Amino acid sequence: MSKFLQDVRQYGKNPSRVVVLHGGPGGAGEAEPFAHELGYMGYDVLEPFQTRQSVAGQVDELRSQIEQYCEPPVVVIGWSWGAWLGCLLAAQHDDLVRALILVGSGPLEARYAEAIRSTKKARLSDEERAELLALRPMAESPIDVARFIEISDVADTYSRDTSPQPNVVFDETIHRAVWPEADGMRKNGSLLEAISTIRCPVLAIHGDYDPRPSEGVKLPLQAALPSAEFVEIKRCGHKPWQETYAKNEFYRLVEKAIT
Repeated sequence: MSKFLQDVRQYGKNPSRVVVLHGGPGGAGEAEPFAHELGYMGYDVLEPFQTRQSVAGQVDELRSQIEQYCEPPVVVIGWSWGAWLGCLLAAQHDDLVRALILVGSGPLEARYAEAIRSTKKARLSDEERAELLALRPMAESPIDVARFIEISDVADTYSRDTSPQPNVVFDETIHRAVWPEADGMRKNGSLLEAISTIRCPVLAIHGDYDPRPSEGVKLPLQAALPSAEFVEIKRCGHKPWQETYAKNEFYRLVEKAIT
């Protein structure tokens, strides 16, 4: 990631034993508050930035980062797009992953995805929707990235705490290259097919206020992988770590799964 001076951040001791994956694709740095807090709590955490412009490339890049900076097998915590990436890594490299935690995953079947747009639209004013559309593409402007996230949080968040926004480098080129391929995997069923082969423990955590419908994660996940656990948190949106009422429960669940 050229706008960061390195391709990972580490919190705690090296080698890392917990890996936190950002969303996007192309949203490097957005999970930083979560990764940083886990480090503050005493865990050795790797926050890798994914830069490759294909799904397979991002899986391979993540594999390389874990092998270089971690002591496998590790606990992988994937947020949003990172939840899918974590699933694909665990399916292809089961020797690297001890446990997998999915946070705010996108729906795992395409038929649930349309609800995201309508829910977000209903939660934003006409002015906010217009501004959101005008801010894309935004990869070259940190100010626009921050404003885009701020408006998105209005639709994604139940009750945001007072923590500052992280420094996010959004790469539109990566997003445009990777997302259509990933969405195609959801549509043709190959994403769920990969998930069905995962052998490590899987926990999915989802906010009941997240515009991404919880049933779009829970039902396909448990059909493909019956051993997977699903927990829905009340009064919680897409980023549980910044939710006033939900973050304590979120961290309790994460700590329990890590240990």
